[in-house]
Amino acid sequence: MTEVRILGVDPGSRYTGWGVIDQVGSRLVWVASGRIEAHKSGELPARLVAIFAELGQIIGQHRPTEAALEKVFVSVNGQATLVLGQARGVALLGLSQAGLAVEEYAPNEVKSAVVGQGKAQKEQVTAMVQVILALQGKKLTEDEADALAVAICHANSRAYRSRAQLREAK
Repeated sequence: MTEVRILGVDPGSRYTGWGVIDQVGSRLVWVASGRIEAHKSGELPARLVAIFAELGQIIGQHRPTEAALEKVFVSVNGQATLVLGQARGVALLGLSQAGLAVEEYAPNEVKSAVVGQGKAQKEQVTAMVQVILALQGKKLTEDEADALAVAICHANSRAYRSRAQLREAK
């Protein structure tokens, strides 16, 4: 059975969630997760450096083979969207520089893959992540749960793409 290690990232300028799962056949196994608390580093430039550096440490420690990143959620506040885009860009740079293939997923795609509907509430996403990865009883931050949800979405998409490629080959 082929094992793929996936790093999911939910970027943010204050908190960047991350989650690592293994996909072994059709099974998804939690490896590690957490959040980068960039807001403790000071102003935006220092926070971006912290996100980049800590992602590098996480990649070095857990050695993912693929990565998935949540796309920018466009908010009414243009400045907030711009700052989020900068944090996301730094995360994308870190993942790409590490040589990882990176796929990107919209928030509604992630929610649909995990909960079954694209407008699910954060609590529903967290609860389903805990069920899918057998983490009942483990306290997850929202950022951590969102990052794990991105990784789960990627795993599901990989499986779907593999089946589609097999059908096309026939």
